Amino acid sequence: MSTLVYTRYELLRTFRDRRLFIFSFGFPLILYYVIAAPNRNVHDFNGTGIPLPLYYMVGLASFGTMMAAMSAGFRIAGERQAGWTRQLRITPLSPRTYLRTKVLTAYAMAAVSLGLLYIAGASLGVSMPAGTWLKMTGLVALGLLPFAALGIALGHLLTVDSTGPATGGLVSLLALVSGTWFPATGFLHTIGQWIPSYWLVQAGRISLHGHAWGTQGWGVVIGWTVVLGVLAAIAFVRDTGRV
Repeated sequence: MSTLVYTRYELLRTFRDRRLFIFSFGFPLILYYVIAAPNRNVHDFNGTGIPLPLYYMVGLASFGTMMAAMSAGFRIAGERQAGWTRQLRITPLSPRTYLRTKVLTAYAMAAVSLGLLYIAGASLGVSMPAGTWLKMTGLVALGLLPFAALGIALGHLLTVDSTGPATGGLVSLLALVSGTWFPATGFLHTIGQWIPSYWLVQAGRISLHGHAWGTQGWGVVIGWTVVLGVLAAIAFVRDTGRV
């Protein structure tokens, strides 16, 4: 099986999953309109200096893209249970291609989720220069790297029945600590600065001052990417016996 064929198959199979549209696409979009539409004229949300529609667009974009990026774990756990992973072992498909395809699929889902939230934000008056949209999108894409790795790790460590609750619970907890629903202050702010989901939400601040993350933000995202990438590789090798 060639890389192109496997990638195409994976994308088609993923985007035909109805649950995908509910949890990764529909749920964040509905929440955004429920929260932001009645408050579209609030231009300084809780003293942050950020308009409420922009704040929740970025916050729910981080929520939706985290869920999309980690959804690879659902598919991997399902493939393991169905025996599909064992079938792939006897094909010429390399482990590197397998893992790369999972990451690409996760990013494709995240891109759709992000695009839908951007359209929703624009419909409620969010307006920024094109360069700012691109910079913010780039930060979000970089911030998703550790979550793509975490999704792969969970898929190879957990069963199909436990992957869903673990992923949903973890994303919800990270969203709470990171300031998705309200600005993180006090203890939550202290904890949040050391997890990558916090910096996903902070990507929205680029719309105010035009700067990317500071040194701490880059360090947290890169550090977690390395740690979770190693965990994903170890989980894959232990689960499949392939290197």
